[in-house]
Amino acid sequence: MAGWNAENAAGPTGQGAVTLVAGSSFCISLQNGDIFPYHPHGVFYQDTRILSRWSLTMNGQPLEPLGAWTPSPYQGTYVGRAARADGRSDSPLTVVRKRELGAGIAEDITIHNYGLQPASCEIGLAVDADFADLFEVKDGRFHRLWDQTRRAKAGSVTIEAAWQETRKGIVVRVHDAEVTAEGLVLRVIVPAHGKRAIRATVLLLSAETEVDAGIPTVSLTAAMISAQEGRQKAWDERIPLSRVGNPAVERSLLRSHDDIGALRIVDPQHPDRMVVAAGAPWFMALFGRDSLLSSFMVLPVDATLALGTLQTLADRQGVKVDPLTEEQPGRILHEVRLDVGTSLALGGRSAYYGSIDATPLFVTLLGEASRWGLPVDDIVALVPHADRALDWIKEYGDRDGDGFVEYERLNDQGLLNQGWKDSWDGINFADGRMAEAPIALCEVQGYVYSAYIARAWMAYDVGDKALASDFRERAERLKKQFNDHFWLPDRGYYAIALDKDKRPVDACASNMGHCLWTGIIDEDKAPQVAARLMSPEMFSGWGVRTLATDMGAYNPVSYHNGSVWPHDNALIVAGLMRYGFVKEAQQLSSALMEAAQFTDNRLPELFCGFSRSECPEPLPYPTACSPQAWASATPVMLIRSLLRYEAHVSLGALWMDPVLPETWGNLHTTNLPVAGARITIDVSGSHVTVEGLPQGMVFRRGMRPSLADFMELNRLRGDR
Repeated sequence: MAGWNAENAAGPTGQGAVTLVAGSSFCISLQNGDIFPYHPHGVFYQDTRILSRWSLTMNGQPLEPLGAWTPSPYQGTYVGRAARADGRSDSPLTVVRKRELGAGIAEDITIHNYGLQPASCEIGLAVDADFADLFEVKDGRFHRLWDQTRRAKAGSVTIEAAWQETRKGIVVRVHDAEVTAEGLVLRVIVPAHGKRAIRATVLLLSAETEVDAGIPTVSLTAAMISAQEGRQKAWDERIPLSRVGNPAVERSLLRSHDDIGALRIVDPQHPDRMVVAAGAPWFMALFGRDSLLSSFMVLPVDATLALGTLQTLADRQGVKVDPLTEEQPGRILHEVRLDVGTSLALGGRSAYYGSIDATPLFVTLLGEASRWGLPVDDIVALVPHADRALDWIKEYGDRDGDGFVEYERLNDQGLLNQGWKDSWDGINFADGRMAEAPIALCEVQGYVYSAYIARAWMAYDVGDKALASDFRERAERLKKQFNDHFWLPDRGYYAIALDKDKRPVDACASNMGHCLWTGIIDEDKAPQVAARLMSPEMFSGWGVRTLATDMGAYNPVSYHNGSVWPHDNALIVAGLMRYGFVKEAQQLSSALMEAAQFTDNRLPELFCGFSRSECPEPLPYPTACSPQAWASATPVMLIRSLLRYEAHVSLGALWMDPVLPETWGNLHTTNLPVAGARITIDVSGSHVTVEGLPQGMVFRRGMRPSLADFMELNRLRGDR
C-alpha cells in the first residue's frame, strides 16, 4: 500500500476482524460485532474514530461469536449466542446483528429464543467515542486529549468533545432504552419460539440529530442509508454485467466491482466527483499512485473514476517548493488526508507529495483516458496539467540531469523510499544491503517512457506533429539509455534501480514486470525477463513474489521483500501479454484467481510469499488492507489483458483477440461502455462477437498496435 511506513507500522486489526467500507467511512470490529478501544477497531468517518466502543452484552455477558459475513461492502451481519444464566451449555438465545455503515451506523439487533419458555433479557450496549485520528489509532499513540461531555435523554446518549477550536459529537439512540454510565440498557421479554427486534443508531451530531428523542429512529437514519444505497445502486447500474463459465472467476469479478464501488470517495470540494480511495481500513484517502493505477486498471469498465481522479489530483498539483511536504511545481501528490488530525500525516499537512511515480502516471492515465473517449473538453482542460507534470520530470524528477528520474526525501519525516515499494527496506542489493538515495527505480523509468508516449499521442491526435515528434524522440532516448544501464547481461534480468553512485542495484525483483507493461524493455531481452519472473525463485505458485527467494533480503512474510501483491502481478500479466508470452500470462492469471477463492473471492492487498508446494493455501499478510483498490481492480485488469481488449476512439476502432484460460470457460458481458455507447461482447474460446458499437467505431480482430509505432498508426488513420 502506498503510504505505508514500516517505521510506524500498524498492528494487526485482530484475527477474524470484520471490515465494512462506505466511501470515507469504515468500520472494524470483532467477529461478534463488538468494538473496543484497545484494539485498532472502531467506526471511522473522514479519518476520525467517531465510535471507539460499541459492545453488546446479554444479561451482563458478551456474545459468543458464531459467524459473520458482509452482504455488501457497507453491510455486516454478525451472529452470536448468549450465555445461559444457569451456566449450562446450548443456550436457547441467539442474537443477529445487522449493521449498515454510512456517516455513522444503523444496527438492527434481533434476539431469537428457541426455548420452550419466555426469556427475560437485559441488553446492554456500552458506547464511547474518543474522536482519535486515524494515525493515532493505527500507531497506538494518542497525541490529543479531548474535553468530553456526555448528555442523556430518554433512549439517547450524546457524546461531545472539544480540542482547541474543533468540536465533534455523536448521538446514539435505542428507543425506550435506559441511559447508564457506560451507555444504554434495554430490558425485554422474548417469547418462547419467538424473537424481539431492536434498532440502534449512531449519527454525527448536527442540527438534524438534535431533535426530540421521541421521533422514531428510522427517520434519522433513512437518509444516511438511502444515500449509500443510492450510490451503490447507481454504480451497479453503470458497471458492466459479466457472466463467466467458471463460477469462481465470476464471483471474483463481481466482488471486484462491488469493492471498487465501495472504495469510492467524494472530493469534498467537488461533490459531483468520485475518486477511488487506496484501501480499507487504513488508507481511505486519495493516494496519487494507488488511485491512478487503480483507475487505469478499471478504465474500460468505468471511465468516471479516471476522470475524477485526474481532475482532483490536477486541482492539488504542486505549485511551490516546500521541503516539509515535498511539494514542487508540477508534482502530483502522494496522499491527501481529511479533517483535524492531518498534522499527524506525512509532512504534517493534509497533502504530502513524496512520490516519484505519481507524476508520470498522471500523464499515462490521461493519455489512456483520451484514447477511451472521455469528453474532449475534459481532456483539453487537463493537458496543461500534464505538461506541468512533464516539466516536473525534467526540472525536479531528473535531479542531476543524467536522463533518469530519481528520488531522495527532502526531510527526515518523509518516506525513505518513494516508489510503490515504499517501506524503509524495500530497495536492496542481491546480497541484502540496502540501496542509498538518490535512487532511480527501473519501473519509474518505464512510467516516464509511457508518459512521453502518451503525450506524443495526445499531440498527434490534435495535429501537433512537432510536439509529438519531440516526445517520441524523448521516449526513444530514454528507452535506449534504460536498456544500456539497467540490463544485467550476466544475470538475465534488469536491476531494480540505480543507487546514488549510479551502480545497478542487482536484486531480482518484480519491478521489471512493470517495465514489460510500459514497453520500455527491448524485444530481445523480454524472453529472459519472462523466464525469470516465472522461475521457481520468483513464482510462488500463487503469484510472482516481490523479491526472488535467492536474494539476501528475501522474507516471505515481509511487506515488499518476498510477498505477493495482486496488483503487481496484474501489471506483470499485462506486460507478458504485451510481449506475446500468452502461456505465462494465463498461468499467472489462473494462480491469482485460485488464490482469491481462499479469501472469499476478494484478493487482499498482499499475501505471504510461501511456495504453493509448502502451503496448500495462500497465507494472509497480517496487516493487509482488504478491500484495497488496486487489488480489487486486479480481476478486471487480468480479464482486460487476456482479452487483449483495447480501444482508440479517435481512430474509430476497438480491438480484441482473446486468450482466456480454458478452465475459465466462456465470457458474456453486457453494458460495457465504449465511446458513449453500451456494447455486449461474447467470447467462446477464440471466437468473439461484438454488438452495439456506436456509429464510426469498428471492431478489429487482433492486438491494438503499440502506440509507439507511429507508422502503423498512420496507416490505421488512413483506413478510417
